[in-house]
Amino acid sequence: MNTFSSSSSTLLGSSALPSLKITSPFSKCRTTRLVTKASVAVQQQTQHPKVALIRIGTRGSPLALAQAYETRDKLIASHSELAEEGAIQIVIIKTTGDKILSQPLADIGGKGLFTKEIDEALLNSDIDIAVHSMKDVPTYLPDKTILPCNLPREDVRDAFISLNATSLADLPTGSVIGTASLRRKSQILHRYPSLNVQDNFRGNVQTRLRKLSEGVVQATLLALAGLKRLNMTEHVSSTLSIDDMLPAVAQGAIGIACRSNDDKMAEYIASLNHEETRLAVVCERAFLLTLDGSCRTPIAGYACRNEDGNCLFRGLVASPDGTRVLETTRVGPYAVEDMIEMGKDAGKELLSRAGPGFFTS
Repeated sequence: MNTFSSSSSTLLGSSALPSLKITSPFSKCRTTRLVTKASVAVQQQTQHPKVALIRIGTRGSPLALAQAYETRDKLIASHSELAEEGAIQIVIIKTTGDKILSQPLADIGGKGLFTKEIDEALLNSDIDIAVHSMKDVPTYLPDKTILPCNLPREDVRDAFISLNATSLADLPTGSVIGTASLRRKSQILHRYPSLNVQDNFRGNVQTRLRKLSEGVVQATLLALAGLKRLNMTEHVSSTLSIDDMLPAVAQGAIGIACRSNDDKMAEYIASLNHEETRLAVVCERAFLLTLDGSCRTPIAGYACRNEDGNCLFRGLVASPDGTRVLETTRVGPYAVEDMIEMGKDAGKELLSRAGPGFFTS
């Protein structure tokens, strides 16, 4: 375990990454109508259209909309001029990841499967700010955009959901578990090699729960954060500890981006930033960037504030079949430069230990 005191690295840029509130397991409609323009559907908050002060771009899934409405509500609470009817509009944008559901994410390939079209709308001034799940955001942001805000982070853990078992350990040999995550698949198989993990179990939360109820799979894992934001935690059979299932980089974190030359929007969203979350995400994304992680590589990383007030970071890389799992930890000051350096250093260590071919096999 390495301790860091200082660093001069600004690789990821403190303004380019969001923040989270850490819930640390380590320590103690208004009427709406849809207006379609090109491929963008604008969900307006009034039946009497007016020029909106802020247009929020988002994917159209129930969870993505919940996150967009959370952002809207926080903006209204912080800025009285935004409380007027129609001052904020929600713009729904379908992304590549939403359109292609028949293939595993790893097979579709490329960066920004759930963000590219939203970023394009931002750059084209079709929207003013973009709300993302941070785990979907590539480590490099598009030119002329910044991401200066993270909302307080939700619970980062994964939830186990099954109709006839209370935990992974309770599942009989050969049971089928559905997931779209190689990170989850590899960690499950590492501990329970007798289970059968299907890695093309895609769709939104509601779709996956329906498939589970239809018997397509015997169990699934979902991010607890999403279930909480959707008020659907009644479906949870049990919650996996961080030790049993290290979360995805930036899991549970919401990021808000705007154009780099839009000072007004930057001011609006900066007022919502939760710095403890932003720094944790910076650390985790420095780790991911060092590993040059993609959807084809099982990578997990989590930074939080420990009971001493320092940053505790844990990182993991694995082979997709779970036969090899490499882990590391770092502890250091809860400060941006130190946390970036911790993430980078942890990534370098695992790259070295993994050896040639580990990330391409």
